[in-house]
Amino acid sequence: MADTGKPIRIQVLETIAALMTAAFGFIAALAWNQAIKDTIDKYVKAGNGLSAEYLYAAIVTIVAVIAGVLIARSLGKAKKGMGEK
Repeated sequence: MADTGKPIRIQVLETIAALMTAAFGFIAALAWNQAIKDTIDKYVKAGNGLSAEYLYAAIVTIVAVIAGVLIARSLGKAKKGMGEK
């Protein structure tokens, strides 16, 4: 539920930050999904790109975590600049 005591700009920034973080989480989930699918496919037929997909999934996950931290920090700075603690 939205906090009606907050300025609309703060609410918009919080919502955008949450959506961006969710988007990176979704990308990471898709990457892991593909890696898991290929692991299963390995037992049905040989796959060449299995380790590459796990590496990709790990990299995307790391990028998502870093992006989430940077987004949260940016939001904190923006809130501070707007007078909210």
